[in-house]
Amino acid sequence: MALEGKSALVTGAAMGIGRAIAETLLQNGAKVVLLDVNETAGKSLKEALDKQYGPQRTLFLNCDVESEEQVKAAFQEAVAAFGGIDVLCNNAGILNEAQWEKTVSINLVAVIRATYIALEHMNKLTGGRGGVVVNTASMAGLGPLPSCPVYTATKHGVVGFTRAMAAASTASGYGIRFNALCPAFVQTDLLTNFSDKLGQFSQLAAETRTFVNVSDVAEGLLQLVTDETKNGAAFMVKRDAKKYMTFPVLS
Repeated sequence: MALEGKSALVTGAAMGIGRAIAETLLQNGAKVVLLDVNETAGKSLKEALDKQYGPQRTLFLNCDVESEEQVKAAFQEAVAAFGGIDVLCNNAGILNEAQWEKTVSINLVAVIRATYIALEHMNKLTGGRGGVVVNTASMAGLGPLPSCPVYTATKHGVVGFTRAMAAASTASGYGIRFNALCPAFVQTDLLTNFSDKLGQFSQLAAETRTFVNVSDVAEGLLQLVTDETKNGAAFMVKRDAKKYMTFPVLS
């Protein structure tokens, strides 16, 4: 998919990976709806992007992805502003083993919620124009992180959900591609007070430090969006390697 003139919605867009994703989409011609619960950071980013791209290219909406009402309202505002949604980037996420239920809620349940709401607007079977959904998973979605069992579980869930949705879209004719982005950890606010967030697994903190630049992650996102052959792909991004993962075929 060429991004020129397309509309994208990014959750967790105000900082870190989300911000890098939003900037990359804008650089390639898209209009971007920025969703984040951090209103201060979101408005600051919007101001910065307005100076570079003009005020008509972005829309910031304060949105808690745990709220179905807020997510539905955000999609409606996005469609009203830009005429539709072509790309959804489910990027909002946390790492907090001490608050494991909230980790499941944001990292997995919210991804499913936003995807299903997006289908109401994007599905070609119901009048949408199709598009691409890219879910930010993690290397923890491909193999276990001993210090983060719940985070690992949520990201495995994201990868599995993404691949199943891709198969469902192909079988049903949604006209939407679904891919998963699986980066190593990025030095962002996600890792602030890292040991404290690991709860009972804090003694294993030193075993989980594998970092990658946000720009590398955003480039991976761009590849998954623009390459029309990618559907159900899981793209691993490490500092020294980027590759598509292979999975066993279930008969």
